[in-house]
Formats: sequence, C-alpha cells, structure tokens
Amino acid sequence: MTISHPPKAGSALWVYAHPRRGSLNDRLFREGTEALSARYDVATSDLHAQGFDPVLSERDLGDLADKPGNVAELAGEAYARGQAPDDVREEQAKLAAAELLVVQFPLWWYGPPAILKGWIDRVLTSGFAYGDLDPELGLPRRYGDGGLVGRRALVVVTAGEDANSIGPRGVSGDLESLLFPLTHGVFWYVGIETLDLHVVHDADALDAAGVEREVRRLRERVRTVDAEPAQPFRRLRDGDYRETRALRADLLPGRTDLGIHLTPGG
Repeated sequence: MTISHPPKAGSALWVYAHPRRGSLNDRLFREGTEALSARYDVATSDLHAQGFDPVLSERDLGDLADKPGNVAELAGEAYARGQAPDDVREEQAKLAAAELLVVQFPLWWYGPPAILKGWIDRVLTSGFAYGDLDPELGLPRRYGDGGLVGRRALVVVTAGEDANSIGPRGVSGDLESLLFPLTHGVFWYVGIETLDLHVVHDADALDAAGVEREVRRLRERVRTVDAEPAQPFRRLRDGDYRETRALRADLLPGRTDLGIHLTPGG
C-alpha cells in the first residue's frame, strides 16, 4: 500500500538561540521543528551549536576593512562584491529560501540574547535585506517592503515572568512593546510580516505537566500557522508617514503609543 503525504507548504528556517541542551527551550526547539516538518521543509540555525560568532567585525567587510565609512554600508558593499564571510552567506541562503521564519529565544534583560542580535547584525546586510529604492516612489523599500518581502515570521519567546508582570500594565512593561524593535524595527523594516508572539510565561517555574502543556501548545501553533493573519503594521509606501516619517498628524491625533503603527481594523 502506498501512503500519500500532503504536499509541503514550502520552506522554513528556524533560528534558535539558547545554549543549554536538555532545557525547556531545547525541548521546544526539537518538538517545534518536528511538528513544522510535517508542513514545511525545515532548515535550522542552532546558533550556539554552530558556534555562530555574533560580533560584526572587519572580517565582514572583505577588502573594504581599511576603508573609512559607515560599517553597515561597507558590509553591504562587501556583500555585493561577494565577499561576505562563509557563515553569513550560509545563513543568508537559508533565509532567502524560506517562506516562514521562526525565531526562538529566551527573554534576557527584556530582549533577545546577544547571539541572536549578532545574527541580525551580520546576516541582514544592506543589499541582501534592505537598501534599494522603490522605482515608482523613489523611497527606500523599508517598513513593509524590502529585500525579504513575502516572508512571515513567528517569534517564540520564553519569559520567566507571568502575563501580569510582563503585560500591558505590568511592572516589567508590555512584551509586545519590549519586542517591537524586533517585530517592527527588524522584521517589518525588511519586509517580513510578523505573526502574534508565541509566549511561554513562567518558564522557570513550569513543572513536568506544564512543560508538556507548552509542548502541545507549540506543536498546535505551528500546525496551524499558515492560517494566521499577520500583524497589520502600516507600510511606509502607503503615505501614512509622509515626508517626516512620523505618523501624519491627522491619523490618531494625540496618541503616541506603539499601537499607532498598526492599521486600524487591519
């Protein structure tokens, strides 16, 4: 008897940033990638296991290492010359092939670990992820447009605090706002749409039953990820930030919260 399998939805990249084997994050990484593999061809970047060096340095500049100027622009020029380091080119190839990006990390000091920030610094170079102009508008292709448009991102984050202390009125601040620099300032900047955060609260205090519950919840999340709407961030090219890149004065006047960057009713 021939067993038929449903066609894969496409390719995915799961970027994982936690150093400990046998940890909750390690379990979620293994279970999550296995579940996602039923729907996608999944590549992984286990940054600690790979020994990924997060430090942007002269090696990222190729022959331009001694040239004065903006480091990010020089790294982009090195990329255009084909002089990006091998580890960066490998990560860029995996990301370029992926329709779905999953980024998993523990919340450390209210942000991603340094190794993940360094992956962003080195991999999302000018010329690869951003840097060109819209031929019609003459504007930079950023915030909803850019080199990685057409992709979606799921952020999986474990936090040691409960949903109250790291919620909208929590002493630690709202997690959506804390990770706005990642979801909007990084992913949306280069054209990647972001899905709602997948948060594991009280991660340090979970008992065995709690771990199993979170494993099941993650597996179910990735099983249905294709049907999820993305966060409706405003696109730069649509004119809501005309001239100054501040939201137009006639849109949601008087508000200064980060929610103004979401399209109402989107």
